[in-house]
Formats: sequence, structure tokens, C-alpha cells
Amino acid sequence: MSDGFAPPAPVPAAAQPGATTEVRRLAYLGPEGSFTHQAASGWAAPGATELLPLRTVPEVFAAVAAGEVSHGVVAIESSVEGYVVPSLDAIVASSEVVAVDEAFVEITFDAFVLPGADVSPTQATAHPHGLAQCQGFVDDHGLLPVPATSNAAACRDIAPGQVALGPPLCGDLYGLTRWATAVEDFAGARTRFLLLARRDDAPVPDRADPLTAWRSMLAVTPHVTGPGVLARITEAFGARGVNMSSLITRPVKALEGRYVFILTVDAAPWSADLREVLSGLLAAGDSVKTLGVVPARGELDDTVAVDRVPTGSVRAGSTEAQQRRALLWGSGA
Repeated sequence: MSDGFAPPAPVPAAAQPGATTEVRRLAYLGPEGSFTHQAASGWAAPGATELLPLRTVPEVFAAVAAGEVSHGVVAIESSVEGYVVPSLDAIVASSEVVAVDEAFVEITFDAFVLPGADVSPTQATAHPHGLAQCQGFVDDHGLLPVPATSNAAACRDIAPGQVALGPPLCGDLYGLTRWATAVEDFAGARTRFLLLARRDDAPVPDRADPLTAWRSMLAVTPHVTGPGVLARITEAFGARGVNMSSLITRPVKALEGRYVFILTVDAAPWSADLREVLSGLLAAGDSVKTLGVVPARGELDDTVAVDRVPTGSVRAGSTEAQQRRALLWGSGA
């Protein structure tokens, strides 16, 4: 499919070190002009990759699982709004689809209206994450939020009386009038995207390559819960020197108080240390699944600036009064 649209590549340009990844037919959350389209274009080989826009994230996973496409692209995490839940739940639930690469895209939103609009808009439309990232703009203009399936879809389907929040390139792509620029709350935001493939078709890396660092995404489901379960799991990684850069939970569907722990660790599952950790979790009765293995390029390794931590947090050196207030220790602690 040739759509005549060539957005800039994501940062960094996506590639699979240590393996050959032939991206032939690539599904992504459309329509054209979405941030996911921009990410997908970074994996597309000019003249050799067919880009297929789909309506929903589950449709992307289904197309990959069925072998209708060689790969898929979905957003997995925003640096402002956190994990993209539909993508996260889909990769946890899928037995057939894994992540084989990742890329980051700089996110900025412009506000668009229909050409010749002579009435101030009363609604703002975008993907829910887009609306959340532009909350200040929406509130300042007294707009009613209207969720869309994607930011590009909001621009494509904009109605009279609406302002669509989307990638800057959507203005020319859909013939819209730019009402405002850079309306996001936080400058410098980025979104992380995953390149998906069938589990049985995932490229086999050169495991002996000492120059390639890997990051793995795992799902660990404890079958017996109670005090110390999470500590037991996290301590297993620490004991083997496997760094854990992220831990979040998702509910086991329709079971109250039961969770899947989704971990991101700085190692490949075939490495001796992580393999020993995973074998130990299996022996303890946990269910374990690798959701993806991607090259680690260092984008997640920066330290956190002090001005970005939650307001009201305390650190070593805070006064006793500040600690009592922040930690709810009370006056007698």
C-alpha cells in the first residue's frame, strides 16, 4: 500500500541489533497521521513494506496473531500518562504475540478546526491520552472532552464546533486550519512504541554478541497470594543482580485481589542470571511469560530530576516537620 505519507522516523530509528527483521506487512493503529503511524514508518523499508492502518489495538494484535501481517505497532507507554492499558492488556492476554523492538517518538499536539469555522469550538476531541496530555488547554478554553480512537482519527473525523488535538502533520493531511500550536501540558513528552511479531516468528538474536544489551518484559502471576509474595518475586531478581526498571500490576480478570505483575528487567531471558530467576519462579508455583525482548538503548536509564518527582515528596535532608507531614507519621512519631 502506498499512502504517499512519509512522516519523520521515530527517535531512535528502530532496528533489531543482532538479528535480521524483515518487516513485510505492518499493521498499526490508524488512521494515517497518527503518532503510531509515525513510529511504524520508522520500521518500514521503503518500497518493501506495506503499511496497514487498523481501527483498534485489538485488531492490530489479531492481525499479527493470525499471520495476516508480519508485524504490528502499538503505543505501550507515555512519559506523561504512563502505560497504554489496551496495549498492555492485549500483550498480556496474547499467547501468540510478543514485542521484538521498541522506539520512542517525540509527542507534541496542535489544535485544529475545520476550514472557515466562524464559531468558537465547544468540544475538544482526541485519544483519551491526548486529551489528558492537553488538559490545561482543554480547561482554559472551557471545552468538553470527546474521546476518539486515535488522535489522527479525531482530526480526520472532526465535526463543526470541535477542536481536534493531534500531530502537527494532521493539519495538511486532512486539510484543517491550525487553531493553536504546541498545546500539550508538558513539553518534551515522548511515547514508547512496540514492534510486535508472532511468538514463533520472533527473530533469534546472536546470543553470544557481547555488545548487545537487552531489555525483557515479563508477566508473573502468583497462584498463592499473601504477605511477602511481591517481596519474594522482587528479591529473586535482586539476588541474581538482575536490575528491575519497572513493575506494575494488572488485575487477573474478574478475580478480586489477584494480580499479574508486569516487570521490565535489564537482561535477556536466555542469559544465565535471568534464566535462573525465571526457573526459580516456576519452581515456586508462579506462572511466567516473556512478553517481549527488545534491544536496550539507554532511553530509560536517565535519573529523575528533582523537579519532576511528586509535589510534597521528601528526601534525606528534609526537616523533621516536612517528613511528618509527607509521610503521615503524626506529631508523636
